Amino acid sequence: ALLVESGGGLVQAGGSVTLACTLSGLTLRDYTIAWFRQAPGKAREGVAAISRVDGSTEYADSAKDRFTVSKDNAKNMVYLRIDSLKSEDSAVYYCGADLRARSYLLHPTYRYWGQGTQVTVSS
Repeated sequence: ALLVESGGGLVQAGGSVTLACTLSGLTLRDYTIAWFRQAPGKAREGVAAISRVDGSTEYADSAKDRFTVSKDNAKNMVYLRIDSLKSEDSAVYYCGADLRARSYLLHPTYRYWGQGTQVTVSS
């Protein structure tokens, strides 16, 4: 697999979780990476992205203040930290990769996708 997500699991409301997206066969500095989530019965939602151009980030309104996306080019990994977890954060989280630069970073039309990692927030 080109993208593999990890770090999900059962977490308590109010806590934090850090998800990781590991790239293999792709060089991270060449790709824009975005995080998406999908809850049962809902559309896939872009929550955060980090551009290949200058490392600039973009967040969905629902993710501002609590989500932080970062990357480590040397490790070929991208991270998504979620703080102050809420029940509505429960979803499968996916990372996507492609060559887009700065536009449509949260649009779910990425070329490459991981298999997802489940985050379940318990109250």
